[in-house]
Formats: sequence, structure tokens, C-alpha cells
Amino acid sequence: MTIIPVALEMYSVRKEFTENPLATMKAIKAMGYDGVEFAGPPQFCAEFYAGLLKETGLVCCGWHTPWDSVQDDKIDATIKLNQAVGNPNVMIPGVPAKTADEWLATAKKFNEIANKLALYGMRTGYHNHTAEFAAVDGKTPWDIFMGNTDKRVVMQLDTGNGLAGGCDIMGTLNKYPGRCQTIHLKPYTKDPAKGFKPIIGQDDCPWKEIFDFCQTKGNTEWYVIEYECPEIPALEAVKMCLDATRGMLGY
Repeated sequence: MTIIPVALEMYSVRKEFTENPLATMKAIKAMGYDGVEFAGPPQFCAEFYAGLLKETGLVCCGWHTPWDSVQDDKIDATIKLNQAVGNPNVMIPGVPAKTADEWLATAKKFNEIANKLALYGMRTGYHNHTAEFAAVDGKTPWDIFMGNTDKRVVMQLDTGNGLAGGCDIMGTLNKYPGRCQTIHLKPYTKDPAKGFKPIIGQDDCPWKEIFDFCQTKGNTEWYVIEYECPEIPALEAVKMCLDATRGMLGY
């Protein structure tokens, strides 16, 4: 069995990280996480992020990067930032596209971004929310996008967001094998009273099938846990999610 490392999406602990970056990163490492995926515009200089990673031994496996930060006027600065922290995966967590034509144009733009990042040993990819699975002009934005992007563009499926949007998780994963280099493990239950509240393993995501896919067809390099419900303190919740995930993975 391939041992796929597990990272934390730092949006899950954004308040804690802003208040005390080093203590938060040390806590994440102590829980047993292998890496982190940063999110949003940088709050600190690149050298500070690099120092946090060196101090804690965590790996930067991705950065959720705003769409405007990969446009022609800002992409060079984005490349330098990610070089400084050793991050190969520049993930985009949302785009302004609405219509089918806009999604097609966005896919073409991603191909251009992928070409530029490839020169630096980096990739780009897309992280879904819920709207990508609602049909537009007879097709889902997800299929328009995935069907018109180069295979180098990562399909960073967010399991919870997908399920909440009506996505057939396994059908979607199997439709695009080999493109799931990183995947967001987010719990979700179809019970409207609970939604995103359950911890991983207590929800409706087909975890066994997801992990089997990642082991065999996904070309998956990182599992990225994300949890963001305020009912449980953030650091406590992400530890519970990690423990449950490792329990199912067996390592």
C-alpha cells in the first residue's frame, strides 16, 4: 500500500494561525500532520512562512491562491512566494465564471497558467465549492472545466463541498483518473440539521471508496483535511478528523 501523507488546510485554523502562527504550526505537527496547505493572500513575508516550515518540519503541499494572484500582472510574485516555501501546488479555490462560455474561457486560462508554472516545477489546479455541480446550459461547470483543461491541471475535489452540491463523488473521481494529485477530505452529511458538522467518518462521504481510488487511480500525492464548523474548537476538531482519517487508512 502506498503511504499518502496527510496535510491540513490552514483555513481550518485561520483564527489561531493569525493570532499565533508558530504555536499553531507546532500544534499541527504534534497532532501528526505531515504538511499544510496555506490559504489566501500571505499575511507575512515569504521568509516567515519558510521559517515556520523549517522550525516545525511540516511540508507545504499547496497554497489556496486567489484568482487575481495568478493573472499576468501578479503571477511572477506568486511564483516567487511558492518557491520560497517549496510549494509545487498553486491551487485556485474559486473563479468569477458563471456561464458556460466563461467556464470554457477559464479552462483555457488555466492551461496557460499551467504552462507557465511548469517552467518552475509547479502545478495549478482547481478546488470546488458547491456551485460547480449545478448545470449551466446543460452541463455542469465542473465538467466544462475538467473536460477542457490539460491533464496537468489538478482536480482538487473537495468531498464535502461536492456532496453538498449534489456531486456523485465516486462518479466524478472515476471520470477523471490520474488528476487528483491532492484531494480535500471534508466531511458532510445529507441530514440538513447536521450538514458540515460531523467529524470525518461520522458523515456520508464514501471514505473507503475515496481512499481506494486515491491509492489506485487518483495519482494522489496528498490528502488535505479541511474542517471549519465552529461548534468544536478548531484545533480540537482537526485533531479528531486526523485521528479518524488515520484510523480508516490504517497508518
